[in-house]
Amino acid sequence: MHTPKVSEDNLFSAIGRIFRTQDLRRKILFTLAIMAVFRLGSFVPAPFVNFNNVQACLASVQNASGLYQMINMFSGGALLQLSIFALGIMPYITASIITQLLRVVIPHFETLHKEGQAGQSKLTQYTRYLTLGLAVLQATTLIVTARSGLLFGAIGNVACENIVNPSWWAMLLQIVTMTAGTCLVMWFGELITERGIGNGMSLLIFTSIAAGFPGSLWAIQQTQGWETFLFVTLIGLLVMLAVVFVEQSQRRVPVQYAKRVVGRRTYGGTSTYIPIKVNMAGVIPVIFASSILFIPMLITQFNTPAPGETAPDWVVWIQNNLVSGDRPVYMAVFFLLVIAFAFFYVGITFNPDEVADNMKRYGGFIPGFRAGRETADFLRYVINRITAAGSLYLGIIALLPLIALALFNANQNFPFGGASILIIVGVGLETVKQIDAQLQQRHYEGLLKK
Repeated sequence: MHTPKVSEDNLFSAIGRIFRTQDLRRKILFTLAIMAVFRLGSFVPAPFVNFNNVQACLASVQNASGLYQMINMFSGGALLQLSIFALGIMPYITASIITQLLRVVIPHFETLHKEGQAGQSKLTQYTRYLTLGLAVLQATTLIVTARSGLLFGAIGNVACENIVNPSWWAMLLQIVTMTAGTCLVMWFGELITERGIGNGMSLLIFTSIAAGFPGSLWAIQQTQGWETFLFVTLIGLLVMLAVVFVEQSQRRVPVQYAKRVVGRRTYGGTSTYIPIKVNMAGVIPVIFASSILFIPMLITQFNTPAPGETAPDWVVWIQNNLVSGDRPVYMAVFFLLVIAFAFFYVGITFNPDEVADNMKRYGGFIPGFRAGRETADFLRYVINRITAAGSLYLGIIALLPLIALALFNANQNFPFGGASILIIVGVGLETVKQIDAQLQQRHYEGLLKK
């Protein structure tokens, strides 16, 4: 395992060099400006939304469903505020995942993926169109759910059932506004990628999640006291250290390229390696598992008995075991789903046969293994072993908010777990690496030392 380390002696001088370098300073300030505008839009309510009722529901009701809580986290709290950026970047994330998965079942998508820059541009265009369609669908679902009071889990609460104007033209305007907000956020992300520093979409998600950290920690202090606050903070720091270590860890599979003589020139003869990360799936399995576990909640809502009637036994069992995150059955199912989706996602994104064929085509081989099928079998063996450890790590990290709910009743106020901590650490590390590369291009010593 190999983990880059921060040079403490030169850290502050390196930060000084960042802001003394005009081009790099301009990119960072541009990125910060876009992030500030994005956060400002998260507090601007959509048209015909009763802002006072929304705030009253947020203050009195803390039972929004698990999937809505996740989308709300990714939107920086904008979803439950019903702002113009209520959907945030989630439609684009969903569209990107769907496009990537469609490469397995649609040969045309796989062909575009292999065509280089031109093919990637086509896939990006398809992702944008799909984002627009998903934004319309999600905005419609959000408005209808908010109108019924289900958004806050407050059926029968008059204030929560009157937060949007029920007329059709008002709802249409709200849907158009939220869809346009998603397109604007998508444009912000592309602007950061082109003119700023780091991956724009990832940084916008980072901004949304990081914005909720101070409020979440302070809410724990207000409800549980200073002892619990300090304990949670200490646990959070330890979790962050563990996540940084695992996210940076990788198995380096050595690759040797044979020498080739073409005319008077000799090519190849070099040694390199294939970096295989412990957590190759990233945060995707956690999102998939949370989405799947949202289905039982929908089933119970559609099978709510009429007044005076009794719910069927299977509905009662689902309500008692698969709706609340502090139930052992819910935790066990969630943990197993994360592991299963980790193997599934790695299986469709890393193809050992394709890697082995590419190595063979360019004269590469893994020492001790023949090129072709034997190399592919070895890579498959390595991937399965590493994914087993990585999926267990993902499952444990994903369970931390549920454990916090059981111990401290602080599920939505516990920021150090699940998708949030994985995104915060992953995006932070990737952005630091890009800044480090920019410094090294200008013959400066970077932020990281290996």
